[in-house]
Formats: sequence, C-alpha cells, structure tokens
Amino acid sequence: CPGCDTFIERSDVFNLCVECSVCTVKTGRIFEFCWQCEREWRGPRPRADQCGNVGCKSGDHELLKTCPIISLSSVVYKGSSDHVQCPAIRACPFCGVLIEHNEGCKIMSCRECKKQFCFACLKSAPECLKTSTYFISCSAGVAPRQINETDIQQ
Repeated sequence: CPGCDTFIERSDVFNLCVECSVCTVKTGRIFEFCWQCEREWRGPRPRADQCGNVGCKSGDHELLKTCPIISLSSVVYKGSSDHVQCPAIRACPFCGVLIEHNEGCKIMSCRECKKQFCFACLKSAPECLKTSTYFISCSAGVAPRQINETDIQQ
C-alpha cells in the first residue's frame, strides 16, 4: 500500500482499485488506491485500464523508461560549453502528466496543472532558479529517469 507500506494482494485482476484495510481503519474512511499508478483512487470503479489520475496509463511507465536521451540545446553546464542531457519525456512532478521537451530552455509549464518546473532537475522553477539560470545547468544536477510512480512526486 502506498499509504502505509503494508503488503496487499490484489484479488481481482480486472479491477485496479484496491482498498487498504489498514489505512481505512487508521483514517476512519475508506482508503482506495490504484494498483497501477499507486496514487489514491480517482474516478469510477471497477476499471481494468486506468484510474482517473492524470498520467495513469499502462504505457506511460514504459515510455518514461525507454524514451531517448536528448541534449537541451539551450542549456549548458556551468563553466562549460557541453549541453545538458536528460530524458526527452518527463512526468510533471506535480500532477504526473507526460511532457516532451520542446527544445527551448529547461523551464517547462505543465499543460494540465499549469505549474512550472525544471525539465532537468524536476524541481519547481522557483527552487531551481535560486541556484541557476534558464540556460545554465541546475546545481542539483539532472534527475534520473522517472521509472516508477515513486519517482513522480505528488
């Protein structure tokens, strides 16, 4: 369970909505999460394909794992002329929607939640820009591929 880390076995392979009885007792309300994206359940149930959370699609994780590495043509490492390299597709660190880099600067705006973040380090734009610029690499370095749902903050 993403809420309490209790081991849970899914009993219905055709339903991604799973209830955690431990969290339900602790919170005093039914706690359901999506087996696929591991976030609190949203939307109608039962569903076998995805929940109502943005970015909950079975192909999204594979795309994040296998997308090519690109050079951000407008962003260089501090004190160097080498371009910053990172995955071509990232999940918004706020809402999880997938975004492909548009070859501009490293700061991107999510079309879904409208928040701005750094495509390289995945921090919020204001946090990233405290120690760098739009066209200079982040002091935090490049974040690794977002290969599972725990890599997507929310």
